[in-house]
Amino acid sequence: MNTRNTTAKEKMLKKIRQALLQKRENPHPMFEDSQLYIDDEDSLDVTFAREFTQMSGKFIYCDGEINLIENLIVLIEKINISKIYIWEKPLQQMMDQYGFPYRKSQQALEEIEASITGCEALIARNGSILISNASESGRRLSVYPPVHIVIARASQLVMDVKHGLALIKERYGNDQPTMITTITGPSRTADIEKRLVLGAHGPKELYLFLLEDRF
Repeated sequence: MNTRNTTAKEKMLKKIRQALLQKRENPHPMFEDSQLYIDDEDSLDVTFAREFTQMSGKFIYCDGEINLIENLIVLIEKINISKIYIWEKPLQQMMDQYGFPYRKSQQALEEIEASITGCEALIARNGSILISNASESGRRLSVYPPVHIVIARASQLVMDVKHGLALIKERYGNDQPTMITTITGPSRTADIEKRLVLGAHGPKELYLFLLEDRF
C-alpha cells in the first residue's frame, strides 16, 4: 500500500474544496460585527477640529454670521490678501449682506489670492472636507488659489465618509455629482528628497470656518 506525506499545498487545497462544498452566506460572521475604529468619546466638532488641525488645517469656530465675517476680516488682514473669489450664490448673498469684499469674476484666475467655497460635509473621523463639483465653485476654486477658505455649518458634520455620501445622496437624489472627493489638509508632497512640501499641487493654506447652526 502506497502512502505519502500530505504537502502544505494539498492541505490548503483540501480546505478550499471543503469550504466550497459547505458554502455559507457569511463565512466570517464575527467580522461584520467587529469595529474598524474605536468609538470616539468627543463630539463631532471636537473630533473634526482635532484631526483637521493635526493635518495642518486652520480651524475657526464661529457662533453666528457676524462672528464669521469678523473672523474673515481678521484673517485677510493678517495674511494680507485682497483678491478673494466667491462663485457660490448662497455665499455671495451672505457676503453682500455684510459688505464683505470679494470678486465674482471667473476670468483672470491667475490673479486669485484666495477662494471661499462651501462643501458637502465634514468628516470628523479623519478631519477631511467632502466636496463635489455640483456647486458653482466646481473643481477649480478648491485647487487654483494658494489659500482655500471653506465655510461649513455644524449640521454638515458626520463621523465617516459613508455618512457624508449619504448626505450627498439625500441632497441630489439620482442626479449625483460627477466628481466627489475629500480634502485632508493643505496640498502636500514628499516626492522631492523626501522633504514635506505644502502647496505643491494645490492650496498651501486651508482654513475651515465652522458656522454654528444647531441652536
